[in-house]
Amino acid sequence: MAAVTQTPTPSMWSEEELAEVRGRLKAEVDELNAAIARHEDEIASGDVTQGAGDDPADAGAKTYEREREIALTLNARDLVAQNERAIARIDAGTYGVCESCHKPIGKERLQAFPRATLCVTCKQREERR
Repeated sequence: MAAVTQTPTPSMWSEEELAEVRGRLKAEVDELNAAIARHEDEIASGDVTQGAGDDPADAGAKTYEREREIALTLNARDLVAQNERAIARIDAGTYGVCESCHKPIGKERLQAFPRATLCVTCKQREERR
């Protein structure tokens, strides 16, 4: 069976562009993993008995800081997963294709948000639900 060559369109990505996006995503994963490690160290360094005898304001401030570190860690983990998924899509050749309608995702959208898995129309439809 003969290979079919596609004529590049403005919405398609060149190999160089995909390599650049992949590199940016990978660099962000590395930065996020470093941030996760920092947040986990902050969480781990908060001794449970440390607040014993604190006044309510001190105890509340410590609880707030701990919850903030946990929230930042969870958010960073979610971004790592999204970035890794985008990298996997690049490797699989499905990057830039909407997972819902299977039409191309606008290049401008992916340049602004490289982890996007839905085109603008499908994303708007999803948000209305």
